[in-house]
Amino acid sequence: MQTVSVVQAKARLSELLDQVAAGEEVVITRRGNPVAHLSAVPKTTKPLCPLGDFRDKMPAWRKPSAQLLREMRDEAL
Repeated sequence: MQTVSVVQAKARLSELLDQVAAGEEVVITRRGNPVAHLSAVPKTTKPLCPLGDFRDKMPAWRKPSAQLLREMRDEAL
């Protein structure tokens, strides 16, 4: 685990983020006291459901989308 001051963290943020993404942890201190702990976000293990499943659950439109958009546009005029 690496410890850096706020000033160092500001100057090297991109480098620190690369290290965190590689699995290292970083503690940021202010006046010698720890104030933040940087660690990588856990990767999602559950895959997203296919888009087709989502579309199947959507209610059917009574009109084609193009027609609805034209009507909405014309109402705004």
